Amino acid sequence: MHYGPLLIKYKLHHFFFWMLVFGIWYFLRVDDYSTGNLAFKVTLIKVVDLALMISITNYILIPRLLYKKKYVLFVLFFAGMIFLSSVFKMNILGRMLNSPELYQWTGNLKKRIYDNIIPHFFLVIAGAAIKLMFDYGKLQKRMVETAKEKAEAELNFLKSQINPHFIFNSLNAVYFLIHKDNTEAREALHKFSDMLRYQLYEVKDDKISIEKEMHYLKDYMDLQQLRKDEKYSVQFTCTPGVKDFLIEPLLLVSFVENAFKHISHFPDKTNYVKVDLSRENGVFVFCVTNSKENQPVTESQGGIGLNNVKRRLELLYPDRHELKIDNSENTFSAKLNLQIT
Repeated sequence: MHYGPLLIKYKLHHFFFWMLVFGIWYFLRVDDYSTGNLAFKVTLIKVVDLALMISITNYILIPRLLYKKKYVLFVLFFAGMIFLSSVFKMNILGRMLNSPELYQWTGNLKKRIYDNIIPHFFLVIAGAAIKLMFDYGKLQKRMVETAKEKAEAELNFLKSQINPHFIFNSLNAVYFLIHKDNTEAREALHKFSDMLRYQLYEVKDDKISIEKEMHYLKDYMDLQQLRKDEKYSVQFTCTPGVKDFLIEPLLLVSFVENAFKHISHFPDKTNYVKVDLSRENGVFVFCVTNSKENQPVTESQGGIGLNNVKRRLELLYPDRHELKIDNSENTFSAKLNLQIT
């Protein structure tokens, strides 16, 4: 059994860290109090208070305010948290130690600020600095991985561009050789030509419009439909709100390829692939469902594969996507949510 991932999942390493802080704090300050029991209670209150403030800062204020460039709100919430926490802690300790000067508003206010609020401020700042340092390291690692992935993708892209003009000229020649009455074959070849042009010339940028990506998906599904008979149903639906935003090119087609690859072949009932696109409250929702026979879904070597798509999503849309895979007895579905605003 691997305990490392388990510890990270349940944040147990945080618990052990604060246990260590508690032990050191108690050892250094136990002689300052009349009894060990009192020292234990005071230390527990101070450590829990500090751990709570650092956790709120690192897991709420920094991700939701600082990283989203809401600097004024971050400063206000951070300062307010330090002040309220210090007042609350002094009130509890003052009553526990029978020291009214800690919780009464009269008395040496400067001393209480110096002994409580200022240490709180710098200790929480130190905890936040560690969080920022680790996040920066993760960001650098992600950038390196993304650059590597992009370089490999560009290399594969260049390999696929072997004399594209020859390919298009050949397609045009075949197109004119097909009899004009055979409109289905001519349209299929035209769609294939558009798809090839999209892959060779239009996906050079990091992002592409969703309209072009949808057109590519529709052409791909139309070509797949030509290979099927009336026992196969191919549906493509899209709500009007799916427009005017950019997406990583050739990201969605992998799910559609997988659906056609593993579609069922029932002789007595309909086999289907359904693709649905919608946009809800700044989230792009992409869902692909296909009928399947009651057997494990496998992927042949050399294909793009869902695992590679998951990896691309982790690199390109960190903390901005949600992918749900449902592999039931007779259906397989993949639902992708992307935050686009």
